[in-house]
Amino acid sequence: MATIIVQPGGERAGRQRLNLTAIAHNRLMLLLILFLAITTVLIGRLAWVGIFAQGTTSDGSLAAFLPARADIVDRNGVPLARTMDAYSVAVRPSKLIGDPAELARKLHEIFPDEPEAAFYKKLRGRGWAYLRRRALPEQVAAVNALGEIGIEFPREKERLYPQRTLAAHVLGFAPNANGVGGMGVEAAFNDRLIDPAQRGKPFAVSIDSRVQGALESELYAQLVQTRAKGAGGVIMDANTGEIIAMASIPVFDPNKLQNYAGKTCSQSPLCNHMVQARYEMGSSFKPLAIATAMDAGVVTSMSKRYDATAPLAVAGFRIKDDHAMGRWINVPEILVHSSNIGTARIADEMGAAPLQKMFRSLDFDQRAPIEFNERAKGIWPSNWGRITSMTTSYGHGIAVTPLHLAAAYAALVNGGIWRPATVRKLSAEEVPEGRRVFSAATSARMRQLLRMIVSAGTGRSADAKGFRVGGKTGSAEKPQEGRYNKTSLVTTFASAFPMDNPRYVVVAIMDEATGQYGLRTAAWTAAPVVKRVVERTGPMLGVMPDESRDVDISDLMPLLHGDKEKE
Repeated sequence: MATIIVQPGGERAGRQRLNLTAIAHNRLMLLLILFLAITTVLIGRLAWVGIFAQGTTSDGSLAAFLPARADIVDRNGVPLARTMDAYSVAVRPSKLIGDPAELARKLHEIFPDEPEAAFYKKLRGRGWAYLRRRALPEQVAAVNALGEIGIEFPREKERLYPQRTLAAHVLGFAPNANGVGGMGVEAAFNDRLIDPAQRGKPFAVSIDSRVQGALESELYAQLVQTRAKGAGGVIMDANTGEIIAMASIPVFDPNKLQNYAGKTCSQSPLCNHMVQARYEMGSSFKPLAIATAMDAGVVTSMSKRYDATAPLAVAGFRIKDDHAMGRWINVPEILVHSSNIGTARIADEMGAAPLQKMFRSLDFDQRAPIEFNERAKGIWPSNWGRITSMTTSYGHGIAVTPLHLAAAYAALVNGGIWRPATVRKLSAEEVPEGRRVFSAATSARMRQLLRMIVSAGTGRSADAKGFRVGGKTGSAEKPQEGRYNKTSLVTTFASAFPMDNPRYVVVAIMDEATGQYGLRTAAWTAAPVVKRVVERTGPMLGVMPDESRDVDISDLMPLLHGDKEKE
């Protein structure tokens, strides 16, 4: 009989393995529970942040990845102002190991526009100083190759204007990326440009850089040719108020600002004469006065005649015409031949109240109608006697900015609706409703009359073939020391095109142009600029020349006497 003996230790070993497995299982379950708990907390926290703390995230961590200041682009997306990491070159004079004179010479070779003496002065200074702001990468590499341990290369956020002087007065400037804008769009829309919620999206202005370039080049060419003191121009959308181009000469480079402290507007290139300078606009006011008389019921027929046989004597003043007609003339002749006498007689018959009301409705007594901080208020007559009503009707005794005039002409031709100018690119829903200042019938008649002035009157030199330009010349003597300076003229041509369906207003101004052969009036100085600008920019703006179309002026042409005068 066999006997089986079982070792009791095997049972204990089995139980021990079972216990270890249970312990391991329990630990794994505990870790799983902890993992699920942590995951749940994290998901809950993320949900809380996403729902309730979105603003904090935008202003905090996400803001670090946004530019310090939003880019500015033109209406087609062309960059006009950008914030970038710029290279700079600085020096700690106490750490220099080389000869300052030799180093200054080498720095001048790298930066030839900076005098050697200026570098030497900084290198011999006592404290940290910039040697160059906004240096090019290749310039930084050249300086670094000098091996001078006392020279540093800080990286800073800088506001750069890649188109240089283009539209400088519109854009303005920002001293640095984190600063407050100094003028123009940079100042007017500063809050929008630095808003963390919006600065990641470029700010689109109404300017078309192509049109802006054409306007600036034509104004500058005319300034040189006529030896003018200054020049300026505005191109405005007649139906929305958007500024497509605005130029003021002389110009400045916002990338290289100079100190013009203490200088007046007329002395400083920073002055935007289109919104800051006030001018007596001369005969360009005549269409506004006659349109007012039409709506007031004073001019009821184009054939109504006014006495222009001799100068008009009123209160010790004599109102005369540069090219005396010496006869009775009708309304189209008054505009086509630019008669001060005829316009003054219409204003005298109308009285002061309607003209004042019209000028106020055009904001002539207010600051220039645009978002800029730097804009001037029109110079309003201190009293409106009989002589004031007469002289203001042909643009003397009252002064406005060129932008005032552009907005007024937009209302004159677009059906009678005045809208403020804007440098923002507007969607169709954002176009302001505006206010009616002329009746639609009067606006339609003025389109005919303005076209006649260009086709048969003082504005013939602005007649860009196929573009149906209409407008009015204006030549005004500049006031000086209480009297008018007969040798100092501001010449203006205010216009619109195409006159059968006006889309754009163009105003050009020449300040003290001497002209050729002594011809200094607007017909010879300002009107030719408009012709060339329209010819260049019309196709850019979708207006193609078409000589088969024009404004129907067949009912008005027989009213002309037949003689043609040039202003």
